[in-house]
Amino acid sequence: MSEREQAKRIIDSLPEYKIGPLLLFLKGIQFDDEMEDELYCEKLVEDYLNDDSPDKHETITLEELAKREGIEL
Repeated sequence: MSEREQAKRIIDSLPEYKIGPLLLFLKGIQFDDEMEDELYCEKLVEDYLNDDSPDKHETITLEELAKREGIEL
């Protein structure tokens, strides 16, 4: 049995009055993940903007990238 299945089984066995607080807790965990994702993306942008490499603005086409990575479009 997976951890997700175990969690669902535990939730199903809880009395109704405990579901509300559990839901708030789970939403808090979800919010933390979204916040961490946002901070990670902000850090990527900051790193890019502060990168003074002369080639940072060079681009390639999607087709070139696919070819380089061995992907057939």
